[in-house]
Order: sequence, then structure tokens, then C-alpha cells
Amino acid sequence: MKDKKRSIGFSYAWNGIVQAFRRERNFRIHTIVAGLVILSGFFFSLTKMEWVSILFATGFVMTMEILNSAIETIIDYMRPEIHPQAKVIKDLAAGAVLVAAFVAALIGSLIFIPKLFHL
Repeated sequence: MKDKKRSIGFSYAWNGIVQAFRRERNFRIHTIVAGLVILSGFFFSLTKMEWVSILFATGFVMTMEILNSAIETIIDYMRPEIHPQAKVIKDLAAGAVLVAAFVAALIGSLIFIPKLFHL
């Protein structure tokens, strides 16, 4: 019984990722960028710590994008009409994604720019 619940939970979670990919343009963009970053990591033979940093930053951005989408969906469901507080909530969630993406870009720059100069 436990294994069935676990597999059902995993399928719901996977469905959430699929829905994010299908419905959210920014999630698709982040997925493409993450793929390019990972390919670049293989090309530049990243160290284990560099991989940890890149994978954590990439995963964090994608997680924040999914959370942002969930928050926006909840707000649209709860308040389909335009409301000033709904805008504030959506802006805060989008700001969290922007902060995560900015930090990820800084981490990527610290790792990849020196490697580009050594080509």
C-alpha cells in the first residue's frame, strides 16, 4: 500500500512539472537555459563543487519558477478580477524568481567566465 501511495505522489509531482512545461513559457526558457548550462558543464569538465553549484542554482531557479506559477494560479483562481493585493502577491512571487535567476547567473559567470578565458 505504501509503494502505491509513493508512486501516486511521484506521478502527481511529475504531472506538476509537465504542466509547468506545457503552460509556462518562462519555465520552458529556464529548462532550455539549464540544458545549455549542463552541456557547457560537460564541455568545460567542471569539478564536483562547480557541478554542485551549477545544479543547485539551476534547480533553485526552476523550483522558484514552479512556485511562482502555483502562486499565480492560486491568485487567478481566488481573485479572477483585478485586485491591487493580487498584483502585489504576483509581483512578489515573480521577484523571487528574478532574484534566483540573478544569483544563478552570477554563479554561472563565476564558474564559466574564467574557463572561457583559458580556451
